Amino acid sequence: MPLHLPPALVTAIWQQAERDTPRECVGALGGVLLGAEAYARAAYPLPNIAPEPERHYLADPGALLRAFRAMQKEQFELVALYHSHPHGPAWPSVTDKQLAAYPVPYLIADLATRQLHAYALPTGAAVELVWE
Repeated sequence: MPLHLPPALVTAIWQQAERDTPRECVGALGGVLLGAEAYARAAYPLPNIAPEPERHYLADPGALLRAFRAMQKEQFELVALYHSHPHGPAWPSVTDKQLAAYPVPYLIADLATRQLHAYALPTGAAVELVWE
């Protein structure tokens, strides 16, 4: 399923990743599904409550619930989750694959190389990003 990303959301993800460094940032993207394609329309930054936030991410459950409620009010669906790897790489870690809980693309912002990629987890299959 291709994921369409408008420039404003890409900028918001990078800004959050840079602001949270050296910790991994985490957030959700809300949007619409049209056929087999997802269109991201809003970013919901979330607090990272992982015990080792420099190496892992764990979204605060209460904040994630509030993000889901905000999406519902906007008539959006969860279309992706994102997090950063402050020192790379731009692909999912073993932990990323093990903790994947939603059937949506997972974006990884690699600050070391300034690459943004998306994956279907836990398989790790690449997801096409369409830059709007």
